[in-house]
Parts: sequence; C-alpha cells; structure tokens
Amino acid sequence: MPVPAPPAELDESPAARRREQRGWYFYDWANSAFYTTVISVFLGPYLIPVARSAACAQDFPGVPAERCSADFDTLIAANPGLGYVDVLGADIRPAAFFGLITTVAVFLQIVLLPIAGALADHTGRKRELLGGFAYVGALAAMGLFFVDGDRYMLGGVLFVLANLAYGCSIVVYDSFLPQISTPEERDGVSSRGWAIGYLGGGLLLALNLVLYLQHESLGLTEGESVRICMASAGLWWATFTIVPLLRLRNRPVPAHETTALRSVGGSFRQLGRTLSELRRYPLTLLFLVAYLVYNDGVQTVIGNSAAFASEALKLDKTVQITAILMVQFVAFFGALALGALARRIGTKRTVLASLVLWTAIVATAVFVREGEALQFYLMAFAIAIVLGGTQALSRSLFSQVIPKGREAEYFSLLQISDKGSAFIGSLTVTVALQLTNSYRIAIVSMVIFFVVGFVLLALTNLPKAIRAAGNEVPARI
Repeated sequence: MPVPAPPAELDESPAARRREQRGWYFYDWANSAFYTTVISVFLGPYLIPVARSAACAQDFPGVPAERCSADFDTLIAANPGLGYVDVLGADIRPAAFFGLITTVAVFLQIVLLPIAGALADHTGRKRELLGGFAYVGALAAMGLFFVDGDRYMLGGVLFVLANLAYGCSIVVYDSFLPQISTPEERDGVSSRGWAIGYLGGGLLLALNLVLYLQHESLGLTEGESVRICMASAGLWWATFTIVPLLRLRNRPVPAHETTALRSVGGSFRQLGRTLSELRRYPLTLLFLVAYLVYNDGVQTVIGNSAAFASEALKLDKTVQITAILMVQFVAFFGALALGALARRIGTKRTVLASLVLWTAIVATAVFVREGEALQFYLMAFAIAIVLGGTQALSRSLFSQVIPKGREAEYFSLLQISDKGSAFIGSLTVTVALQLTNSYRIAIVSMVIFFVVGFVLLALTNLPKAIRAAGNEVPARI
C-alpha cells in the first residue's frame, strides 16, 4: 500500500507573508461597510418607523398612515393599551424593537462564537469558514433592501443573521493574524488592517451620503434610498471578500483535530480550563470584569447613537451620517492623543480619565435639545476622542496581566467577551424603552456601566497583577 506523501510546506517567506497580509487587510475594508452603514447609521432609524407602521395598521386602522406615524406618541398616550407590535407572541413597543433584536443577536454571538473559533482552530478550514460566514452575512445585508411597508420581522431576522455571521467571520479573520505575521510584524499588520477598515467603512458611507442627499433628483423616495444604502453594504462586503479568499492560505492541523464535532467539544473543554485557571489570577479576572462592564457601555452607546439622534433629537439621516463620518476619522487621532497621554501620566490613569469623560458625555444626553444638530455633533466629537483610546489602551493593559505562552487563549476569551459584551447594555436599553418610551433615559442609563467599570478598574492593583502573571512591570502603567 503506498505511503501518502506529506503535505507540501507552505512558503512562509517575507514576500509570501506580505502577499497574505495585503489580502487580509481587505477583509476589514470589506466588512466595515456593514458596521458603519447598516449598524451605526441606517437600520435602527429605518426599522423603528417600519415597526411603527405595522402598529399603526394594526391598532389605528382609521388613522391615515402618515398622520399616525407623525402623531404616534400622542396616540399611544391616549390609548395606553395600543401601539405594540407582535414579536413571537410578545407585545413590544416599536421604539424598543431595534434594541430587542440587537439583544438577541448579541446573545446568539455569545453562544456561537466559541463554536466558530473551535472550527477555525481545529479543522484547518479557516479560509472556507471566513468565506461562508462572510457571504451569509453579506446576503442577509443585501436582503434588507426588501424590508419596507410593515415588514419589521423580516428586517429583524435579516439583521440578526447578518450580525451573527459578521461576528463569526471576525473571529476567523482575527485568527489568521498570528499565522501571517511574525511577532515583530504583528502590531503593524494589525494596525494597518484596523486603519484600512476605517477607510473602507468611511468611503462607502460617504458615497451613501451622496445617494441619500440626492435621492429626490434620482427619482427615489427616502425609504428607497435607505434600502439601497443598506443593500450596498452587503454588496461591498461580498465583493471585497473575494480578495482575502484568494490571498489567504489554510495551515495544516493535526489529523485527530480535523473532526468538527471533536473540535467543538475540545474547544469548550479548553475554554473551561482557561476560565478555571483565571482563579489563579484574581486581579487579571478583576480587570477583565471591569473591561467587560465599561466596554458594554461603550458598545451600547455606539450601537444606539443613530436611533437616539432620530428618535430623541428628531435629527435627519444627513446629520447622523455626517456625524458617523466625523467619528470615523476623529477616533483615529483620539487614539493617538490618548496614547501620548498614557506615556505621560500612565495607562491606567488615562483609561480612568476616559471613563470620566464617557460618563459626562452620556449624562449630557438629557440636555441636548431636540433639533440641535450642533450639540449632537459636539457630543459625537467628544465620543470620537475617547472611543479609540479607551479600547486600544484597555487591550494594551490586558496584554500586561496575562501569563506568557497563554496569550492566544486569554485573548480569545477577551474576543468572545468583547463580541458579546453589549448583551446587558442592549437589554438595559430595551427595558428602559419598554418602560419609558424615551431614548434619552435609555442612553443616560449607560452611566451606571461607566461608573461601575471605573470603580472596578480603580480597585485593580495592576503592578501586582502583572507580577502575578510573571511579567515585568513597565516603568509607567
């Protein structure tokens, strides 16, 4: 019986790595369009009126649709038992619908991201998994074009599917980084991918802003232009995903790990061992909990910013889109500024200061006047200053308090937690909207996440945590 030939060794020369790296960058360029165009700008403000139209048709059939939508709050104030939409048998306020589907999407990510990571690590089919998740998400995003009239449930299902596929694809995408770069290259490769993602997402959003502003001259209604913009994000995602699929290469894995079922079971066992080991590093665990709490607030504020602008401030989509565009570029400089500040006063103090600023920014949501675009721009500018720095410096701190040789396990735990961290925040917003029907109160409720995160981080003895992990304490931390 012939002996099978060993698998051919991959070319890992600098030229081959650079080729893969250039392909890898393009996936950030591809998927960031979905996050900026769909999640950050268009879907929330569009889907809430769709749900409201369904509630109007159901509960106020004698009121003209346009009048019902304009006077919806007045109508439900006069008829407190009406103005709900049905979601799997539950009565949900239209204003709370987007928060509900976001909560569902995040919860499913918490459950399924470890499985995606298991399949990526143990089957050796990362490229195929990346393409599969990407195209499921892209097709679901393109399907948002058909969400009109009262099809709020179609929009909800497509968003949950696209968001889940997006999260799974990011897990697989990130897992390529150690394979396509040496330790010396990794910071630069990761940073360039992040930067190119900002550029890609911002570019498509700028093009969509032109389409939205010119929709009348193009013979489109406002709703049609929004649906085209959301579908364009899926088309962009699908088109540019071709580049990494052509450039990235699978690496061989041990034969006994290629069975998917074994891979999933082994992954969960390893995750359990990592969680159990965290008890040996209580200060590392304390920092991780602090990060999850305040990052929950960060992600929830960003995810609900467009809906806050449209529902609480009654600002049009032009203001929302231009604010997001501004955030895309200001956040880059904000991260650099906070990094420079950390070198002067220490990383922990800088993160704590950023949390104070987050608390102040969110608290001002009560005072931003309806229709005041300038006040919203100032609020968005302040968020952009602290956004990138808070997350970048937190990641830097976490790298100091984990044991050497176990970085991948601990960062995979952080990644899973980061993708699913907005669950409680989204749930808090949903409950606040369900009880008060006020986006101002919902956004201000995020203050508690920044305050609790600040306290937990302040209580973390970082030098002691770093020494306990077996690492050298930096001169300034």
